[in-house]
Amino acid sequence: MNKNLKIAIEAALEGGAEIMKIYQKKFDIAYKDDDSPLTLADKKCNDIIISYLMNTEYPIISEENKQLDFSERKNWNTCWIVDPLDGTKEFVKRNGEFTVNIALVKNGKPILGVIYVPVTKELYFADVILKKASKITLSNHNVDTKNLSLNNNTIQPNKINKNKIVVVGSRSHMNEATQEFVDSLQHDFDEVIIVSKGSSLKFCLVAEGKADIYPRFAPTMEWDTAAGQAICEAVGLKVISKETENTLLYNKENLLNPWFLISK
Repeated sequence: MNKNLKIAIEAALEGGAEIMKIYQKKFDIAYKDDDSPLTLADKKCNDIIISYLMNTEYPIISEENKQLDFSERKNWNTCWIVDPLDGTKEFVKRNGEFTVNIALVKNGKPILGVIYVPVTKELYFADVILKKASKITLSNHNVDTKNLSLNNNTIQPNKINKNKIVVVGSRSHMNEATQEFVDSLQHDFDEVIIVSKGSSLKFCLVAEGKADIYPRFAPTMEWDTAAGQAICEAVGLKVISKETENTLLYNKENLLNPWFLISK
């Protein structure tokens, strides 16, 4: 398995273990300028992940790092994109639907992705170039990466049929545009089922065939989506910008994503 994927997995697991130490206690909540919550878990997990990724040759974009100007980033051929705690709102609600996201991006496109779910100890990891993605459930926040293989525990999306479609939507950000899209599906399918999830778990549900389509018609940042996109693209799904009708790209001048749709 790719050495950088192993490093990302180890970073995600140790970061997830640190998150759980805080999750199981009382914790303080601060708020950023955009009113999004920030906890000690975000910061401590970020520190752990950065300590791992600094041993690689690639620069890092992380939600919890100071964002560098595009004049410094524009020549980065390859970089890491990290969200140490995706779904902080879900963390604060204590519903378990939060993740650790780490992706490696080359020429604007994700090539490796790791998503770890600390509460359930579910680990998703993917290599887009090899077109392989796997999921394992751990007994603790630890795994011997020497024995990990993308040939085992592979995941695959559903084949769409006309009888039923399962749409995954945001636990915290469902809006009118998304509802209109869901309503439009009723013309093509006999049954439309909506499943709500927080964080990058929505990508995982589609990638492993527990949902069929994910419309995201609301703001996201690059660190929210890069790892999930890697996992989805590794299993043959498309993550398409509603702005350009092409795949979502990364390390852009503006790190805000356009609306997008994930499907076969």
